Amino acid sequence: MNRFRPFAAAGFIASAIALTACSSSPTGRQQVLLFSEQDMSQLGAQSFDALKEQEKIHTDAKTNQYVQCVTDALTARLGGPQVADQWEVVVFDSDQVNAFALPGGKIGVYTGLLNVATNQDQLATVIGHEIGHVLAQHSNERLSRTQLANMGLQISSVAMGGADYHDAAMAGLGLGVQYGVLMPYGRAQESESDIIGLRLMAEAGFDPNESVSLWQNMAKASGGNQPPELLSTHPSHSTRIDDLRAEIAKLPSYSTAKPQCRM
Repeated sequence: MNRFRPFAAAGFIASAIALTACSSSPTGRQQVLLFSEQDMSQLGAQSFDALKEQEKIHTDAKTNQYVQCVTDALTARLGGPQVADQWEVVVFDSDQVNAFALPGGKIGVYTGLLNVATNQDQLATVIGHEIGHVLAQHSNERLSRTQLANMGLQISSVAMGGADYHDAAMAGLGLGVQYGVLMPYGRAQESESDIIGLRLMAEAGFDPNESVSLWQNMAKASGGNQPPELLSTHPSHSTRIDDLRAEIAKLPSYSTAKPQCRM
């Protein structure tokens, strides 16, 4: 009987693709999503708990209040299953210039980012971008692609927590096998999150023009060592800045009061 299971798996995947092929991201991009929000939220929560055990958590009250203030202003604009009080924010004590968001409303910010994102608007650019990955279900999309690439394996082993898919699940969340190692999404997903995050920060009252300043700071911080765009999963700094400027020109005027988050 075992020799028939790969064919059953392939049939299941084909059926799943047929059911999900019409799924669209917030920007209208077509996606294949094989996993439920509940499964992804569970995976995100489990991974976040593991990160908190392995990474050093920053305990400075002013820093935490500042990051929480920016995050609250952004998540206050969300509704449905992503309401503000369901987001957990943790500041990690690390020189990494990075942040991340996981399904289930988990956000991590590394203190190294605060040396590059020099004001609340620039920090909102990054956190809004990471929230964009969650809103667009990019982890689900990446994990689904991994599953499709392994059609010969039993579908039953996809169950969250299954040892065979542990590494694939971590990759789907943008986390390395050792946790704490943040893996980039594809360029289409990164660009899409830029757009979602820009809209979110502008709606929350932050200055979207600071997104350009943020990526100019990122370019300086990288010291010109960024790989050629064709060899990178991220858009180049110059492409990102040009795209952001084009999107800023399209934004409507919002009447939201500017947040007052200070460290």
